[in-house]
Amino acid sequence: MTIPRATLIEVARAANTSKTSVSRFFGPERDKLSPTLKARIDTAARALGYQPNLMARGLKGGGTRLLGMLVADIRNPFSVAAVHGVEQAARTRGYSLIVCNTGNDPAQEQRHLALLSAYQVEGLVVNAVGAPNQVLDSLTQTGVPVVLLDREIPSVSSAVVGLDNALAIDTALDHLVARGYRQVLYVTNDPATASARRERLERFIDQSAKRQLTAHVQSSLDPARLYPALKALKTPPAPTAVLCANGTATLSAVQGFQALGLTLGAVGLMGIDELDWCALVGPGITTLAQPFDAIGEAAIARLLDPLGTRITDRHAPHLLARGSTIHPDFPLI
Repeated sequence: MTIPRATLIEVARAANTSKTSVSRFFGPERDKLSPTLKARIDTAARALGYQPNLMARGLKGGGTRLLGMLVADIRNPFSVAAVHGVEQAARTRGYSLIVCNTGNDPAQEQRHLALLSAYQVEGLVVNAVGAPNQVLDSLTQTGVPVVLLDREIPSVSSAVVGLDNALAIDTALDHLVARGYRQVLYVTNDPATASARRERLERFIDQSAKRQLTAHVQSSLDPARLYPALKALKTPPAPTAVLCANGTATLSAVQGFQALGLTLGAVGLMGIDELDWCALVGPGITTLAQPFDAIGEAAIARLLDPLGTRITDRHAPHLLARGSTIHPDFPLI
């Protein structure tokens, strides 16, 4: 049996006031009501279990106080941490967040964007999997601000918020050089599918050469391709480390180390993105942690700032040095 929802009129009757006053109480004009009237309306609404219809309010031009967020893969630890940071920042400003997962499917991404538009969201944070240029352009033309998270879409002139990819690669290489490693295998999933992966890979190739490092790239996480590349590190000609482009690559590399019997440190291992288990594996895995709280705060700030929609806002990583980058022949002083 369906229990009928309490209506705004019923709340007004219970609070002995007008429908307009109740509407104001649940909208941006609450401050216009007296403390006594606000208390009566609040008591009546709680007693009746009344919830305002945010969709109806949005259609009337009052604003839904809803923000949308689209993530490429909710199973990815990056997505979980990013959603948490964005939701916290939205909540402190009185907004609720609708999160949609595309599952790395561009068609699903298009469907979710249409759905979020129908929900009258007041802004949208997008961690794109495809290139939904046309839909995003249509949204921005109707006045819905869009912020791109981590991944750029060149033809969409929206703010981009995320990690400083160049600084992350530079920090990683400087750390590995300081720890005595002279050869680096860079492990990444397909760089063609995400701008952040391409930026990191291009920076790795450029900066490895400048540091006179012997550099190799493995751009597949398929064990059939990744494990042979890792196996070759058992007898390297020089102290060698593996640098992982993201948390997914780090997990695949750790599984490869364990399957092949590689010793952490003797073969260095470092990952971009801190994962909960990185401190628990062997001597601990060195990582570069993304400041997700700051990134989430910046994404919401850019979203709600009509003058900041074209800004690129990159954030520095935090180095968490652990035993996986301590080579036995180069003990720390």
